[in-house]
Amino acid sequence: MSKKHPIISVTGSSGAGTSTVKHTFDQIFRREGVKAVSIEGDAFHRYNRADMKAELDRRYAAGDATFSHFSYEANALDELERVFREYAETGRGRTRTYVHDDKEAAVTGVAPGNFTEWREFDADTDLLFYEGLHGAVVNEQVNLAALADLKIGVVPVINLEWIQKIHRDRAHRGYTTEAVTDVILRRMHAYVHCITPQFTKTDINFQRVPVVDTSNPFVARWIPTADESLVVIRFRNPRGIDFPYLTSMIHGSWMSRANSIVIPGNKLDLAMQLILTPLIERLVRESRLA
Repeated sequence: MSKKHPIISVTGSSGAGTSTVKHTFDQIFRREGVKAVSIEGDAFHRYNRADMKAELDRRYAAGDATFSHFSYEANALDELERVFREYAETGRGRTRTYVHDDKEAAVTGVAPGNFTEWREFDADTDLLFYEGLHGAVVNEQVNLAALADLKIGVVPVINLEWIQKIHRDRAHRGYTTEAVTDVILRRMHAYVHCITPQFTKTDINFQRVPVVDTSNPFVARWIPTADESLVVIRFRNPRGIDFPYLTSMIHGSWMSRANSIVIPGNKLDLAMQLILTPLIERLVRESRLA
């Protein structure tokens, strides 16, 4: 953690909705005049697409059916920790881009499934913003949670997470439902052991809960809408959170526990603006004073 060079980390699995949360952060940054440098977790995968497939085949042949992008060893978490630490100390660092598809390839000039070259951060930024799978990992090798000043978990209930992933991968990546199901099954071990432990380290969790039937996510014809959902917002440390203000500003909200508020799904952006804006302002104000 660093007063002078703060780090915000948004963590969630594939299909959780972290990209939507990033959009809200970007809105706050623009409105408040915050200069942020953004990095994606995909940039710190250890393998490009071809090498990852080869590694998957090798491990499967050796009897390991649990290796996936969720696994610690599939990611250069030591490099990510180095970037967090360097930014906290100096405000500098580097990142790269993992190119997912032809659209990104046209922009970067790099073939899909590969990485761009590493590039240095812009100078004089107010904060570092991370969005990806492993932004709050604590294990025997790294402690990313200790280096981030504000940690956000994006954690829809599991069936909804699967529905969102299936629909995204079919629509944007051309996968079949069967192929996405195979990926979900292969990732389950690492999901339990590598992804979910992070959400006890996060400062705030946003968990979307559908209020329609999602009992079989593999045949769901559409993703439950915001109007068909509730969002549970959990604060690890509720001290200083003005719950009466939040419940008065967000129509239809209520407190379910001393550290949790429940809101209608279509009020998520408003809730994030109300909750996150003062936290970001405080981080930037302290950074500039330091």
